[in-house]
Amino acid sequence: MTDISKIRNFSIVAHIDHGKSTLADRLIQETGTVKERDMQQQLLDTMDIERERGITIKANTVRIDYDADDGETYVLNLMDTPGHVDFAYEVSRSMRAVEGSLLVVDSSQGVEAQTLANVYQAIEAGHEIVPILNKIDLPASEPDRVAEQIEDVIGIDASGAILVSAKTGQGIHETLEAIVNHLPAPVGDRDAPLKAMLVDSWYDSYLGVIVLVRIIDGVLKKGDRIRMMNTNAVYPVDRIGVFRPQMEPIDQLGPGEMGFLTASIKQVRDTRVGDTVTHEKQGCVEALPGFQPAQPVVFCGLFPVDNAEFEDLREAISKLSLNDASFSSEMETSAALGFGFRCGFLGLLHLEVIRDRLEREYDIDLITTAPSVIYHIYLRDGSMIELHNPADMPDMSMVEHLEEPRIKATILVPDEYLGDVLKLCHDRRGIQMDLTYAGSRAMVVYDLPLNEVVFDFYDRLKSVTKGYASFDYALEGYREDRLVKMSILVNEEPVDALSTMVHHDRAEARGRAMVEKLKDLIPRHMFKIPIQAAIGGRVIARETLSAMRKDVTAKCYGGDASRKKKLLEKQKKGKKKMRQFGKVEIPQSAFISALKMDD
Repeated sequence: MTDISKIRNFSIVAHIDHGKSTLADRLIQETGTVKERDMQQQLLDTMDIERERGITIKANTVRIDYDADDGETYVLNLMDTPGHVDFAYEVSRSMRAVEGSLLVVDSSQGVEAQTLANVYQAIEAGHEIVPILNKIDLPASEPDRVAEQIEDVIGIDASGAILVSAKTGQGIHETLEAIVNHLPAPVGDRDAPLKAMLVDSWYDSYLGVIVLVRIIDGVLKKGDRIRMMNTNAVYPVDRIGVFRPQMEPIDQLGPGEMGFLTASIKQVRDTRVGDTVTHEKQGCVEALPGFQPAQPVVFCGLFPVDNAEFEDLREAISKLSLNDASFSSEMETSAALGFGFRCGFLGLLHLEVIRDRLEREYDIDLITTAPSVIYHIYLRDGSMIELHNPADMPDMSMVEHLEEPRIKATILVPDEYLGDVLKLCHDRRGIQMDLTYAGSRAMVVYDLPLNEVVFDFYDRLKSVTKGYASFDYALEGYREDRLVKMSILVNEEPVDALSTMVHHDRAEARGRAMVEKLKDLIPRHMFKIPIQAAIGGRVIARETLSAMRKDVTAKCYGGDASRKKKLLEKQKKGKKKMRQFGKVEIPQSAFISALKMDD
């Protein structure tokens, strides 16, 4: 049983690519938690997709034993958290389970937008923060300048910041000593009734649901009967263990410790993240304050390319939602695409990750419709409805006004690219709120409509600043604007998967760009295909895809011209008939390419 004063629980927070996972690897290696032969890069990133993209998606934990310089052995529970804005929800959850944070800043790049967002979450959670300047082995490293920047921008003392190179292993021992000496030990009462926070849960095909818990008070033993205070469900505990990163069974968990339990739970839905776990009899009275449930921000439709795979998709989505509680789905049908699901995501990266996992892990080819956000529609009878899918837009004669979600975006950018960034935000209907300087970098705060950001704002921002800008956003609320639904008609049939909400003043340009793009993407058929963009009954742009034609006059040598005319007339009639009954096949790649708008 571990003495509570010898436990340290901490997370690592940083901007994307500042070296969180590499630092975690070095801490694990330095303490000999994993044998040298089992060591690999990004050890805590277990999903293939995390390794390929080099990002962290799920927060992972590991328990490390460390023999400190003072002769004592400490138990360190480390949480490696994601850096992307889409997974900020994972970060906020991990923060509640630990008492301190290592703030990792790249000493060659300095403070970035996401560094700010994550560090403020740590400060809000009441953490003790140890600043770490990473990548000091790089020639471009400027630790003094960056330490000053941390003090100016974030306002925490960085005079004792630890200089680390997670790649070479320099400064790792000092980091471990700082964790032991500067971060507080957890507080908890062994004799109180069991109170444990449910930090995360995921599905394992052998063990059922695995639940990650942080014990606040009391002791959890194998064989106990536990109750989830939120759902009131009761389960017998089958096994208890800790991650070193492999599972290692132990007999009991005491206050301040983090570990996992399995209890023959069948569905992850029964284990709400943020719930309080207690004993069935003599449980604690008050539940812990839970987490805010993750609010989906972006919605899109997922349809199988082959309709026969619909049941497989349903099963895959239900299995995946076992592992990812922040992703929601409901069934929908579309005239063009058949049966599918309308899914809610935390952002575009989250959408891409889920789509990749469905295609890879369950081997299903998917069509993804245009991402859209939730609009508030106020009708003339005084009621308000939420619009998730532009195809469901009610008749405009019944609508009083529309409101769209707005975000507050913080962009950090080197001075020479500032003009391009301001122009990009202005083109996306942004309103500038603030502009300040931190050294040679500008910090711009903009009020932007979310639907202008979900498409390709991030890609455009990276391209106009050669990759130097960093971006973070938070939802601000709803505001009224002149928005209209733009439908795309192919061969006079509306394609609901391509309908989008656009601003009235931009509709014509957007419609023209869309039909021109579709003209190149849709393969030619035996008949002429009109491609139109329309608002209500008014067509605002049109392109015609010409037909492939067979040379019917090839066999006519000489003779009267009326023979050729007759054959051509006959062909024309056939084409007209074909167009009436012909079905236009739109390839899947056309859907995705048509929606990526290049300005």
